[in-house]
Amino acid sequence: MTTGRRRAVNSLIALAAALLTISWAAGAEALKVYMYRDSRGVLHFTDAPTDSRFRPFEVKAQIIIGAGGRRMDHRLFLPYILAASQTYSLDPALVAAVIKVESGFDPMAVSWAGAQGLMQLIPSTAQLMEVKNAFNPRENIYGGCRYLRQMLDRFNGDTRLALAAYNCGPERVAKDGDVPAIRETQAYVTRVLQFYKVYRSSL
Repeated sequence: MTTGRRRAVNSLIALAAALLTISWAAGAEALKVYMYRDSRGVLHFTDAPTDSRFRPFEVKAQIIIGAGGRRMDHRLFLPYILAASQTYSLDPALVAAVIKVESGFDPMAVSWAGAQGLMQLIPSTAQLMEVKNAFNPRENIYGGCRYLRQMLDRFNGDTRLALAAYNCGPERVAKDGDVPAIRETQAYVTRVLQFYKVYRSSL
């Protein structure tokens, strides 16, 4: 873990300890991420603990009502992002960038098309990704990462095409053989790549 990432995670823990715990969904107890701090002070996160030092981690946060809506500090979701990225062999900076553009880190976001949660999963996609509650941050991030991994695999690791497929659907991207000439999709890919560059230097 880089110095920048350790700093972000340590800030997350300090921030989380001071905020109000929110219960996100019934049954969330079975969907845990675990963490432990090693002898060097480095934090480790996983959803499949193999060491007795791992202890359950849960998001502790405060929903802000009013200006800014329900958007939250991205560091609160970093443990889920890191664990899910490891599970699906993704760059966590890319996952963070997708969440930033999709929902602005609002776990309760709903789009005009009915997409839900942090990674804006439409109900049919959520069902395919085995997400039972799209408003549960952990479930949503894992489901979104699983779908993003599928898009990257389908388009031979081409990040631009995978992002386009995440936005407008893989069939349209496969048909066009490139990022489709859809203004929303082109703007989406550009914005995600911009934030990807930012998060690569800060996560």
